[in-house]
Amino acid sequence: MKHEFARKLRRDQTEVERKLWYALRDRRFCSYKFRRQQPIGSYVVDFVCFEGGLVVELDGGQCPRMRMPNASAPLSSNAKGFVFCVSGIMKCSRISMA
Repeated sequence: MKHEFARKLRRDQTEVERKLWYALRDRRFCSYKFRRQQPIGSYVVDFVCFEGGLVVELDGGQCPRMRMPNASAPLSSNAKGFVFCVSGIMKCSRISMA
């Protein structure tokens, strides 16, 4: 179910997502490989770099598919260890592996 939802989000991306994807795709950003609309645990994130442990979520408010993780929100083990960055508010937080 999450994979079909992610596929739909890739087809229906916003203009900002399209522009950022153009800059990130094909290892254009510092030779890092990014994926877009990727399921991670219970989230579908806008962009993720598994090598660098970075998740980029564009703040648009158009879809509540992902919220910034916090101490009260349970995370799957797949989401731990990533740095989550949400544009618009430029808030980043590292999710520890503890």
